Amino acid sequence: MAVMKVIEVMANSDTSWEDATRKAIKHASKSVKHMKSAFVQSQSVVVKDGDVSEFRVNVKITFEVK
Repeated sequence: MAVMKVIEVMANSDTSWEDATRKAIKHASKSVKHMKSAFVQSQSVVVKDGDVSEFRVNVKITFEVK
């Protein structure tokens, strides 16, 4: 039986939600091993002067505890 744990990571990007998601995974992978999946729980943007200036994601990352 595998033991799984879920952490929540928030990240941002000037480019896209996809880029923000990749940044969240990459940053988490520096300290978390055996990642199995990620779920983008929410997406939001920052609006400045009538335009999107930043994309934000809240990602739940599941990993196996060894």
